Amino acid sequence: MRRLSTPAVKAKRARVHGEFASNSQQIWLFDLDNTLHDTSHKIFPYISEGMTRAVMTCLNVDEHEAQYLRAKYWRRYGATMIGLVKHHDVDAHEFLWRSHDFDVRPLVKAERGLHHKLGRLPGRKVLVTNAPLHYARSVLKHLGILRHFHSLWSIEHMKLHGQYKPKPSSAILRHILACEGVSPHRAVLVEDTLANLRGARSAGLRTVHVFHPSTPFAHQRRGRPHYVDLRVNNVCDLLLGKRPVRSC
Repeated sequence: MRRLSTPAVKAKRARVHGEFASNSQQIWLFDLDNTLHDTSHKIFPYISEGMTRAVMTCLNVDEHEAQYLRAKYWRRYGATMIGLVKHHDVDAHEFLWRSHDFDVRPLVKAERGLHHKLGRLPGRKVLVTNAPLHYARSVLKHLGILRHFHSLWSIEHMKLHGQYKPKPSSAILRHILACEGVSPHRAVLVEDTLANLRGARSAGLRTVHVFHPSTPFAHQRRGRPHYVDLRVNNVCDLLLGKRPVRSC
């Protein structure tokens, strides 16, 4: 493939940033963990331990078995909770509360000025996360950015025809946009996980990859995949027009 010259690269970056940051009619679908805040700072160990304890409690199994089932159902369904509901008749809401039953306030870390910069970003903001609602609300509230979001879609809401369909499901993203009254070509998913961005592109959305080195499988792909429109270091890059992370 022919490499663009340096001036052409700069011009393309400026054009793409301008398209994303200036359209007040579009809708931004923001992921939460490792997108709006840094889970690797302190929170992830609490989530991991909470998930294992919740599996142990709900199924009355030891830690080794709980960790095995966590990984198995996450790989198969994209969320441990779905496997527990399908195969063990676990109450989804009880599990989600148990797995995220901790105080986020001393654990949350995010980029400086996020509240101010999100307020300056044109367009409606919607949270779309595979995390539970009570946890998502707590994080957004502590960050002081809850009021910027028109609506919150958590894993409890990601059901179609009675079945949970979390990201990377293209069908759930189309459903969310239909409920929000927005066509896919006016929507942008801002997300750290490439599989979820691939699902968004299949649904007709534009995509922004927020690169975070602690996201699982972050280093397994070099460069910017074809289904990613823009790759940035953090959410604030969308507004400030900084250069995206350079493709390898």
